[in-house]
Amino acid sequence: MALSSIKYDKQFLVLLLLVTSCARRQASTLTVAAAADLQFALNQIAEPFRASHPGVDLRIVSGSSGNFYNQIRNGAPFDVFLSADVNYPRRLATRPDAVFTYAVGRIVLWVPPQSALDPANALRDPRLHHLAVANPEHAPYGRAAESALRALGLYDTLKPKLVLGENIAQTFQFVQARAADAGIVALSLALAPQVRGEGRYWEVPQSLYPPIEQGGILLHDTPAARDFRDALLSDSGRRALTEFGFSVPEPVR
Repeated sequence: MALSSIKYDKQFLVLLLLVTSCARRQASTLTVAAAADLQFALNQIAEPFRASHPGVDLRIVSGSSGNFYNQIRNGAPFDVFLSADVNYPRRLATRPDAVFTYAVGRIVLWVPPQSALDPANALRDPRLHHLAVANPEHAPYGRAAESALRALGLYDTLKPKLVLGENIAQTFQFVQARAADAGIVALSLALAPQVRGEGRYWEVPQSLYPPIEQGGILLHDTPAARDFRDALLSDSGRRALTEFGFSVPEPVR
């Protein structure tokens, strides 16, 4: 091989390494800490976002809003926090307009398909031995479930039967796995494509528990974070949330 050809090949490799290095620097990661009730709605919102932002590595982590709040307070490197309780983002905000409300959640009493329990009467049925709810200490849906049980005058009776989930998704899984006879879960999970037709539910009257007002905050105010927030609050984002049983606030024009 000629010396000039070797020199050219070396120059090409150096140029290739520089281009690759620049591409890596341009790529960015957007990490979203999202309440567990959002996982299916966010799948619909995330798909077009990823298509329109090929340079953004979108990572969505689902879990308990209270646990996320504590992790963020201790320096967890999330970029966006979507909480099932708007009060958590409010406590993190340095200014009031940093927080946005994106939805209001609802709870249902859900039973597996083969259950003999009638969802509308299951809470008073003696055949109910284990009732799954999210842990009220850090899960907004758990607090809503507890409020509803107290409003119905059933909390003291059912307290020994409660099975606590770390978050609302785990609570739902307890019922699916027959670790509980029924569960008070998010309507958004009962409407998920994976479980539609695989169980029955009764919607708990919203008058029995405080509104589950859900809000978010940009922990790092980057273009990608703003674009993701805008996608969530867009008409298509609102349609996705509505499809999974959320009530959505009127958009700010």
